[in-house]
Amino acid sequence: MRLIQTLFVVTLLAAVAGCSWFKSEDEVPPDQGERQLYETARKNLDSSNYDLAIKNLQLLEARYPFGPYAEQAQLELIYAHFRNYDHEEAVASADRFIRLHPQHPNVDYAYYMKGLSSFTEGQGLLERFLPTDMTQRDPGPARQSFADFSQLLSRFPNSDYAPDARARMVHLRNLLARYEINVANYYFKRRAYVAALNRGRYVVENFQETPAVPDGLAVMAQAYLLLEMPDHAETAVAALRANYPQHPALDESGNFIAQRYSGDADRSWTNRLSFGLIDRAPPPRFDNRDLFP
Repeated sequence: MRLIQTLFVVTLLAAVAGCSWFKSEDEVPPDQGERQLYETARKNLDSSNYDLAIKNLQLLEARYPFGPYAEQAQLELIYAHFRNYDHEEAVASADRFIRLHPQHPNVDYAYYMKGLSSFTEGQGLLERFLPTDMTQRDPGPARQSFADFSQLLSRFPNSDYAPDARARMVHLRNLLARYEINVANYYFKRRAYVAALNRGRYVVENFQETPAVPDGLAVMAQAYLLLEMPDHAETAVAALRANYPQHPALDESGNFIAQRYSGDADRSWTNRLSFGLIDRAPPPRFDNRDLFP
């Protein structure tokens, strides 16, 4: 019994000591003023203690909504949420700042951070540390980020953040175009040739000068052949031959190398007799981003 009591006392003391140990020295007592709150929040940001920075910035804004540090605290809050991977909160904070201070000299920063937060919203824990093909993910955040950066460039073309926004838009455009090709490949697998054709055409018509355009033309040619529309297929092949003669879908003579699927009429007898279980040809697939970076 004595041993149990001793262990209980030791555990209790350790818990109390732990609480005081992990308590941040930067934590602000409730009687601190606006400047002290802001300076402490800045220290939190500099030391990457974003949770505490968010708490102090929110406390500052709640206590001194019209003080000289209030607007700057709102901008710092956007950054703190972003660095804390609270992307939705960062976007909400940016929207709030834009709504409350549309003429602020640093409102372009809010637009930029909004786009940047949307840009990274689709990246989870694995994407932060492991290489991941983002073209296989939901394109919603990428589309939203592209729209946010477009708004920044439209309103503030000479902003200090404009060059980086333009570079990110190029990347986002390439990502969205490749996503369409991935969807077209999926439709080929499902034998939805019209849907695959529409995806390829969409890339060619709406994502000019992206690395996905060559595969977009190849998708169109393949889909037209599967739909038994050789004249339209030849038009797509001619465009592919004229602009991207090194594309793997073209042979040395510039002829299109059509990919055949197990569901086509010319499948092997082995495949027919096994009801498609043996000697299955893979569905058409186009992914030549390594050749067209």
